[in-house]
Amino acid sequence: MKKIIYSTLLISSFSISYGQVSIGKEKSEGASTIFDFKNVKNTNGIILPAVTTTPTDLDATNNGGTFIFDQTDSKVKMYENGSWIDLSDSGDNSSISNMNLNNTSNEIGTGVIIGAESSNAKGVLVLESEDKAMVLPYIDTPEKNVKSPYPGMMCYDSVRNSIAIFDGKVWNFWK
Repeated sequence: MKKIIYSTLLISSFSISYGQVSIGKEKSEGASTIFDFKNVKNTNGIILPAVTTTPTDLDATNNGGTFIFDQTDSKVKMYENGSWIDLSDSGDNSSISNMNLNNTSNEIGTGVIIGAESSNAKGVLVLESEDKAMVLPYIDTPEKNVKSPYPGMMCYDSVRNSIAIFDGKVWNFWK
């Protein structure tokens, strides 16, 4: 009986570490999705990590596509080809300072990896897959439907068919 229980636990943990993750719904849509969000009447997006110093020790070969909200100039940035690219105009990070006063937790570990046992990429949340993608939360017209956006919030505007990121002042849209 112990062998059956241990085997079941081992198989379950293996399937979880390589499985798909769905947030706000029962299961992921499609076989090519690694991280998926509720897409019906959604008003919640992803909040990017807010940093005061952009990381300089990233490896260009495995950290491309890393997103942050840089508090020093209030801009959303993406790491690509060994450098940080600005993706928004200067925003406003004043609400981040106020919110951080309430956070007393200590970060431990190196982050969460979904899709692989390990990764050379550095991040709080690392998605590793050769054939699956992250699907951003779908929000119809986020500037109207998200009542209190937070600097660094990211979603997919399903009306404009574009990525939307809030920089603390305005929504930025990319096709």
